[in-house]
Amino acid sequence: MDIQDEFISTVSHELRTPLTSIRGFAQTLLSSWDKIDDENKKKFIKIIEDQSNRLINLVENILTVSKTGNIVFTKVDVNSAIKKIIPIFKESYKTHKIELHFNAIPPFARLDEDKFQQIMTNLIDNGCKYSPENSTVKITTEVNKNSIKISVQDEGVGIRECDREKLFKKFSRLENHLTSKTQGNGLGLYITKQIVESMNGNIDFNSDGVKGTTFTVVFPVYNEEEALRCLQKS
Repeated sequence: MDIQDEFISTVSHELRTPLTSIRGFAQTLLSSWDKIDDENKKKFIKIIEDQSNRLINLVENILTVSKTGNIVFTKVDVNSAIKKIIPIFKESYKTHKIELHFNAIPPFARLDEDKFQQIMTNLIDNGCKYSPENSTVKITTEVNKNSIKISVQDEGVGIRECDREKLFKKFSRLENHLTSKTQGNGLGLYITKQIVESMNGNIDFNSDGVKGTTFTVVFPVYNEEEALRCLQKS
């Protein structure tokens, strides 16, 4: 199977699963509305909403794979941008604890805020998804003279050093008891790396291979003079 056939096969499978759930629960609600109590109605509608969001995320990922351009750089408060997306995970992963350890002085970077939030969404979602229930995902921001470092630390099973090369490759998924319980298309970290590098940053991870992984993204700090020079060139 060549890369194009593999891509089509993977995407078809990933689209079919949430669509089947949406159709099934919608049909149940339509055919048995009067027989279903309010609690289950809310439960079914929440599942439909979650699966719809999953479809939207998959489509956005597919589009990003084919094109990571169209970046609009602005001055972004990294702490504030992260805070905006945290409620999503607190709602989706109610058994997890999410801790924020932010730099006291708000760190500013020259980024595309939407794409930065996509990076953080992918990393935080992975941290929660591949960690056991009742574990903690810690998000940290640090700033020095030239760079801003954002870290996402989880309490999952860890990543072996021998898996480093394939981790950020398209369609790669690591095999362990947690990944086997979750669905994925092996595009999330590939996309994340592409976006990070398109905004002049870099991404890496640290893990002892047994428990816990910390993903770190580093971007240059916002420089007013540099931003003006870039604006004049565009």
